[in-house]
Amino acid sequence: MKLFSVLAVLAFGFSVSNAAFIDGQEYVPLGDWARANGLHTVIANREVVLTGKTSRLAFEVDSAQAQINGVNVRLSFPLASDRGTPLISKMDIASTLRPLLFPQRTPGERITTICLDPGHGGKDTGNRVGSGLFAHNEKSYTLPLALELRSQLRKVGFKVILTRSRDVYVELPERPAIANRAGANLFISLHFNAAQVDKVDVHGPETYCITPVGAQSSNAHGEDGEFGSTVGTGPTVANRRENESLLLAYQIQRSLVENLHATDRSVRRARFAVLRDATMPAILIEGGYMTNPTEGQKIYSAAYRREMAAAIVKGILAYQRITEETALPSAMTTNKISAIRHAE
Repeated sequence: MKLFSVLAVLAFGFSVSNAAFIDGQEYVPLGDWARANGLHTVIANREVVLTGKTSRLAFEVDSAQAQINGVNVRLSFPLASDRGTPLISKMDIASTLRPLLFPQRTPGERITTICLDPGHGGKDTGNRVGSGLFAHNEKSYTLPLALELRSQLRKVGFKVILTRSRDVYVELPERPAIANRAGANLFISLHFNAAQVDKVDVHGPETYCITPVGAQSSNAHGEDGEFGSTVGTGPTVANRRENESLLLAYQIQRSLVENLHATDRSVRRARFAVLRDATMPAILIEGGYMTNPTEGQKIYSAAYRREMAAAIVKGILAYQRITEETALPSAMTTNKISAIRHAE
């Protein structure tokens, strides 16, 4: 990595006297940002931990993996170090830390309509595990999950539309277009994962949102194949709502991990075709790994998918409480939580 020290004053509420450029990205001392936001910094070997009254953030030098209040989140760029001083990219302060730690309410906007996108369908089986009569196709489980999730969301008062309600193939660009035409407030694409290697060891949900402009996506293969062609690092329609999409992904990932007692495989970023053109907060959920012997059997179970749907609903309600300008009346909140528990 090339490192050039410069002088800078950032628009993040603190001054920086030793900002740096690393591989073309501007970095700033993580400790400076922490102090400006009332957080205490502890550095132990390569680990950096920030703590405050209500927050705990953990990072590792030369790693893009972070943990924010107990949830794993992929940064756009790895944490760096200059002579023992941890550095974080300006982009990650603006597009990861601030949206999650200091979320903004959207004046006048309420969540009434949610678009669910059951992945694959028709000629597109999605991931396929096994062979012959004993094969399991991803498309056969994303649709039942969507139908169960629709039922639970309706019980708590949301209007729900589906990009498909039967075993048909819907072109990738048409999926967010359906949500856009319907004026949906959220778009959620539902999938299940598969590992090519380490099938016994790899398990747990992953939740994706749009990649910030100028950053690479979390997974190298994530912008081609079943999810659409690569589009580089430029802007997309979805970048207009990327902060809200990140917060939605974060709340749902947290709920999935906590309520399913699952391994946290992180909030991640990708320019999936089904996300790029969404005009509302949009995420893609990989609900677990079909290739894992234990998790795969759970995914094939209607009871487990019912639990997964309930966890997703809880994540949506958590996002709603944070972002809506007017908090839900206590009675309404109680009724929604009761409906979820009944569904479980």
